[in-house]
Amino acid sequence: MQLASIGSGSKGNGTLLRTRSACVLIDCGFSLKETERRLATRGLSGKDLTAILVTHEHGDHIGGVGVLSRRFKLPVYMSHGTHLSGRCEDVYQRVCFDAGDAFRINDLNIQSVLVPHDARQPCQYVVEHQGLKVGILTDLGSVTPHVVECYGGCDHLLLEFNHDLELLRVGPYPPALKRRVGGALGHLNNQQAADLLKQVDHEGLRSVLIAHISEQNNTREHIEAALLTHLGEAFSKHRYMSQSDGYQWVQLEPATGLPQHQRAAGA
Repeated sequence: MQLASIGSGSKGNGTLLRTRSACVLIDCGFSLKETERRLATRGLSGKDLTAILVTHEHGDHIGGVGVLSRRFKLPVYMSHGTHLSGRCEDVYQRVCFDAGDAFRINDLNIQSVLVPHDARQPCQYVVEHQGLKVGILTDLGSVTPHVVECYGGCDHLLLEFNHDLELLRVGPYPPALKRRVGGALGHLNNQQAADLLKQVDHEGLRSVLIAHISEQNNTREHIEAALLTHLGEAFSKHRYMSQSDGYQWVQLEPATGLPQHQRAAGA
């Protein structure tokens, strides 16, 4: 399996997962023209996509979903709550599920995960392919036991490190937005994200893709400090995704080269 990002942040998001028989785009927060430009830099066009998965109805995640879906006749998977928000209606084909449901797209097994965020039934995804487990986890304001359970055992994890608490406190956002971002239904701060890595057994991870970094309220230096505090200086498995460039294709491999069910059985 391969993963790429066409952009990650408050101005637009999109994550690609590709196998031999499927290529799904998780969220699309860019205009059609910009989405096509960004896909082209990854060697793709909309014709190469199998489906679009939506996490929730905020504009930086769904802004381009409808037009991309209609242009290339793509099914769009979303929770019933996202559908009921009325903000992701005009799509080619809608496939609704309850957050927490599992489903399959070609050779991808997809588990939706309900997360705490200020949206209608927001979810994130854990995707499995031939024993390889990849977690996509952004846009949540707190880490619940359910989240820890669902993302344990991932070989690779795309994880939000949205803001540094002090930078958010002294930053340019108005008070109401600061409360929203820093609240239990907002976004993960660096300390929360680093602590989550510790809880999901970070030593078993092949890589962590750091995503949804606030351009106003965070820096790589602050993220590195949080990782050092929570995980120690030996942790070096992470890469950074950006708003402007996202990240080019990454080949994802299991932690030991064995399918996960064989690893669990001690094979």
